[in-house]
Amino acid sequence: MKLKDKVAFVTGGSSGIGRGICLAFAKEGASIVFVGLNEEKGKRTENELLAIGCDALFLQADVNNRELLPSLIDKTVERFGKIDILVNNAQSSKNVPLEETTDDVMDLALNTGLWSTFILMRSALPHLKATKGKVINFVSAAGMIGLSKQASYAATKEAIRGLSRVAATEWGRYGINVNLLSPIANSPGVERLQEEHPNAYNKMVSLVPLKRIGDCEHDIGRAAVFLASSDSEYITGQTLMVDGGTVMVR
Repeated sequence: MKLKDKVAFVTGGSSGIGRGICLAFAKEGASIVFVGLNEEKGKRTENELLAIGCDALFLQADVNNRELLPSLIDKTVERFGKIDILVNNAQSSKNVPLEETTDDVMDLALNTGLWSTFILMRSALPHLKATKGKVINFVSAAGMIGLSKQASYAATKEAIRGLSRVAATEWGRYGINVNLLSPIANSPGVERLQEEHPNAYNKMVSLVPLKRIGDCEHDIGRAAVFLASSDSEYITGQTLMVDGGTVMVR
């Protein structure tokens, strides 16, 4: 029970990687508030967490709404009295060539990714100071190697990485750890790729040294448990590649 008596706040927790993290946290004893856009999926995940004994609360919200975000932190503290772990997982984007990336396409990625991460970190900081908490933000190989048709997504993820490194430097004196996860997992998008474009999916798997796609709970969720627990207390400002060896950072 590595997260017993801890309170975690997770964005994008209704499905995919976010759901996997919520399940992994719950099985380690955490209480969880998670945010999602789809109410049906959110309630389904909330019921899953409650069924395994987790004190869980689903908040239906769009992280694209900057003005709403501080109130989500307030609701978490009202319910549980504190925040120990902040996980910024939510992200929306559209994959188009750079020359077709409109202002609206860029704004979608930045608002749901960079701006939501920044505002939630800023809003949660007083509570994270009180608990000497953990922040886990999400980045991607798209920004590290420059994947085609992912300009807005790649730019957002690299901006999040820069933001997180600054926070790690500045917030270390408060005992707050800020780290990043870069995953490859069987998210709903990857599952659709497997169904609709099996050749492209198989090619993606072939590029993974471990020759499989990560599981949202058992691979990504467990890595998040490590970064959220006392096991990682002397690690901050780092990018943990949970991608089967696809990108080896040197």
